[in-house]
Order: sequence, then structure tokens, then C-alpha cells
Amino acid sequence: MRALIGLWRWRHNPLRRATDLAEAWVALVALLLIAVAAPVTGWLVGAAAQDSLQRSARQQQHARHLVTATVVRDLGGTVPETDPETSSAREARSRVLANWTAPDGTRQHGPVLTDLGSPRPGDRFRLWTDPHGRITTRPLDSATATTHAVLAGFGAGLLTATLVETGRRITVWRLVRRRYARWDQAWDRAGPDWGKAGTGS
Repeated sequence: MRALIGLWRWRHNPLRRATDLAEAWVALVALLLIAVAAPVTGWLVGAAAQDSLQRSARQQQHARHLVTATVVRDLGGTVPETDPETSSAREARSRVLANWTAPDGTRQHGPVLTDLGSPRPGDRFRLWTDPHGRITTRPLDSATATTHAVLAGFGAGLLTATLVETGRRITVWRLVRRRYARWDQAWDRAGPDWGKAGTGS
């Protein structure tokens, strides 16, 4: 709105300088870009991220399997939860030696992390693995993928708006510097005689 008022004010004003009109046009173009380009960029990035993340989530859900493991013995000590998709990142996990059967039928044995508070031999717990029984993180779910896509789109729109506003500020700064340079030149030309009685007579 300010850009439109600026353009209207300087349209036929005899005091208008070229930099005044350029500044108003820069403000109007920046306003239009922020109002149109930022949301469009955000939507395009969000849609692309949604497509990519949903495809990745489907692949992970197809390739990762939840199997039941049995504790052989406690290896002692706890470590913090490392899976970023869990609801509580501060939850501690116990380290145990366990047996499990892979989705392809092979028997697996090795150290794993479990959320059992006090694991004892024979305790059972669920574990995410790939088709060959190698331990992996749980697959990305659809809702989390959508949340990440929305955040990516919002971030892209915000970044676009920030870049446009930064470009506008830099352009206006250069216009103001040019205006001051012209004022200095005008004062230099008028300087020696300015303020003297009878100047111009």
C-alpha cells in the first residue's frame, strides 16, 4: 500500500527526483514478489518435498520390518534415544545381547538397544530390521512426512520473502547513496557563492 501511495504522490510532483520514482517502483515490485512469488515458491517446494518424502516413507515401510527379539543378557549401561522420530528424545535405552529372526528366516544375534527398563534374560521386545535382519530405525510415517513437507514449504516461502526484502533494501540504499552524491555535487557547485550578499544579482 505504501508503494502505491508513493507512486501516486511522485507521479506529477515537480519536486520528484528520478530516485524517488525508482524507490517507489522498487517497493511496489518487492511487495508483489512477496505477495505472489513467496507463496508460490513455498507451495512448489512443499509439494516437491511432500512427493519425495511420501515416496521415501512408502519405501521404508515396505523395506523395514518389526520383529520380536529375545534378551540373552544385559550388557549394562544406558544410552540416550538416538531416533529423531521418537516422541521423547530424552528417553534412555538399555544395551542388551539379543536373538531375533529376520524376515527372510535367518537367525540373528548381537548387541541391540531396547527400551526395557531392567532387561532380564528371556524378556522380549520389538525391533525394526531390514529384510535381512540388520537393525535399522523405524520407517518414516505419512503424517511425519507431511509435517516435514509443510515446514520445508514454509521455510522456502519465508526465505524467498527475506531475499526479496533484502534485495529491496540494498537497492534503496544504493539509490539513497546516489541521491546524496548528487546533493554533494550540487552543493560543491553552489558552495563558493552560497550565502553571500548579492549572489546572483
